[in-house]
Amino acid sequence: MDRRPFDPETDRIVTVTLDPNTITSIDPDEVHEWRIATYDLIDSNRFRPARVKAEGPYALHLSIVHNHIVLDVRHPETFRPIAAHYLSLTPFRSLIRDYFRIRESYYEAIRSASTFQIEAVDMGRRGLHNQAAELLIERLDNKLAMDLETARRLFTLICAVQPYATRVSEQDTQLPTILFVCAMNSVRSPIAAALARKHFPGRLVARSAGVRSGKVDHFVHQVMEEIGIDMSVHTPHTMDELKASNFDIIVTLAEDARAAVEERGIQASVMEHWSVTDPSETEGARDVVLTAYRALRDDLDRRLREELESMLERASVAV
Repeated sequence: MDRRPFDPETDRIVTVTLDPNTITSIDPDEVHEWRIATYDLIDSNRFRPARVKAEGPYALHLSIVHNHIVLDVRHPETFRPIAAHYLSLTPFRSLIRDYFRIRESYYEAIRSASTFQIEAVDMGRRGLHNQAAELLIERLDNKLAMDLETARRLFTLICAVQPYATRVSEQDTQLPTILFVCAMNSVRSPIAAALARKHFPGRLVARSAGVRSGKVDHFVHQVMEEIGIDMSVHTPHTMDELKASNFDIIVTLAEDARAAVEERGIQASVMEHWSVTDPSETEGARDVVLTAYRALRDDLDRRLREELESMLERASVAV
């Protein structure tokens, strides 16, 4: 067990993202619950990967693969992978059920019960959180180190995303898969993938990747928030991290992306290259830069609405 004291400056999570392919919801109440749990975890935590020579702080990316929560620890600026661990949900099933049962009892007590009853339910809720946190620390022993309060908050986040998540396995799904590739998976390809999911909900699995590692772009967050898409869930990925080597559709959005797809031998029934501008290269005042990002967003939105249906039909015929 890693018993070293935590350094409050480096041993902490500063960014939490959720995989939009495996943790999805259009219910604003569910999304709000995820955000609150995420903010609480970031606000106060003590956390570090074990057995890995890496200095924090860290980014934590969550996804769901079958019956596991994947805890993917990354560099917060470059999103370079540091350590990833699969946490089986099976030992937590009864605790998750009890979490929601006690939560509903707590809300009901607040509405109608006496102070004594509220305190009794709250005590039970705290006891459950402590039990779950201790189990979480035990299951991640020698993998990820955290204090009890961090484990409590991480368990709350797991509860928030787990019951409502739509689990999509690229290997098992019958849905068509589409990959968007740009230079650094920071701007063009994640915007395209998010728009594809918006316009074709439940009809495809949209992924994005970059030729090389990029950083989170906050201009992307702003212009996508304007049309109701939360891009805070996006973590930049490189093509080297792709598990699949064959897709139904591949759309490249940069010249080096087109060359990289060919060099790596990644296959698709339909291959397209869209020449679009990179707004991150725009110079000038903030309003000028935002205008360039909106122009890219609207251009990709138009192309997807006009062309993706036909591309899906061509891919199905090719299969």
